[in-house]
Amino acid sequence: MQFAVFKEDIQGETRVAAVPDSVKLLLKNKHSVLVQSGAGRAASIPDAHFEAAGARIVADAGQLAAMSDCILRLRPVSAQDAQSLPEGKALIGFLAPLRQPELAPILARRRITSFSLDAIPRISRAQSMDTLSSMATIAGYRAVLLAAGHLPKFLPMLTTAAGTIRPAQGLILGAGVAGLQAIATARRLGAVVEAFDVRPAVKEQVKSLGAAFIEIPLTENLEDKGGYARQVSAETLARQQTLLHERAKVADFIISTAQVPGKPAPRLITRQMVEDMKPGSVIVDLAAESGGNCELTQAGQVVHHNGVTILGPVNLPATLPLDASRMFARNLANFILEITNEKGFTMDWNNEIFAETCVTCNGEINQKRRTT
Repeated sequence: MQFAVFKEDIQGETRVAAVPDSVKLLLKNKHSVLVQSGAGRAASIPDAHFEAAGARIVADAGQLAAMSDCILRLRPVSAQDAQSLPEGKALIGFLAPLRQPELAPILARRRITSFSLDAIPRISRAQSMDTLSSMATIAGYRAVLLAAGHLPKFLPMLTTAAGTIRPAQGLILGAGVAGLQAIATARRLGAVVEAFDVRPAVKEQVKSLGAAFIEIPLTENLEDKGGYARQVSAETLARQQTLLHERAKVADFIISTAQVPGKPAPRLITRQMVEDMKPGSVIVDLAAESGGNCELTQAGQVVHHNGVTILGPVNLPATLPLDASRMFARNLANFILEITNEKGFTMDWNNEIFAETCVTCNGEINQKRRTT
């Protein structure tokens, strides 16, 4: 198959869907790769490096699309952009079909075979393809650096000529990949950390990284079959907020990462909780793009409220474009090799990875993909 890699056209996006190493991997498996001129420039990957790996550079985006069998994208394709995709092509990327319900019908009408990387199942066989986890790792790491940059105090304990400076106290909400990476990074920088998650199963992971785990007695199962957190009941949410309110009062920084696939982010930090935090405290809300875990979060903005700084960063992986592109591209190449053979797509509906990531095929919307 001939894959096309485009320069991402969303403002602020610096990553690219392929890197020279992933190009070599695809070529080794008898595929070919076309790359739009300048696609890797923002990630510090010049065209010459793609050419040296065996890719062909194409300047015109329209020509690139026409020549390809499958378009590789990193950011979600909007419904408007989908209208202009060449009919009969294939598309792989973060499509977010649950957040864009209007997208799948458009792709089906245009007979575009499409796969959404955000639907890769959480199974051991798919770990090498898990782009969400790769990007969450970067977000968790960068979130701690953002918090440290806005705090009016050190993260580690220091013994100085002026006396001993106590370490900062951090609170991590959500112990998925981003949360665990935030814990690890904050601990490396010397902060004292505690973490909360609705899934009791992550307790040992949190403790293994040197953080304390905040427990709330639960009467419901809050983990779905894919390992993601479920939406909690109103009663459980109320108990959570009562306990988190007390922990927020002593925190110097909070990093919130809690999200539910396909749904608005759960509201964990209320206005009252913010107003009861210490002056100079910082909140980094990694769920800003899906509505925010904090009531006062504004996506892409820095909000100052009652002496507390609230950051709502979007697309943090794009702030580390070279390694983010390398990680994404390797995951993507592994996924492509899983769902293709020398003739094209395997069309193996018994393959859980193929069945759950395929959004549209043969002019129809795939009903087998995970919708919860």
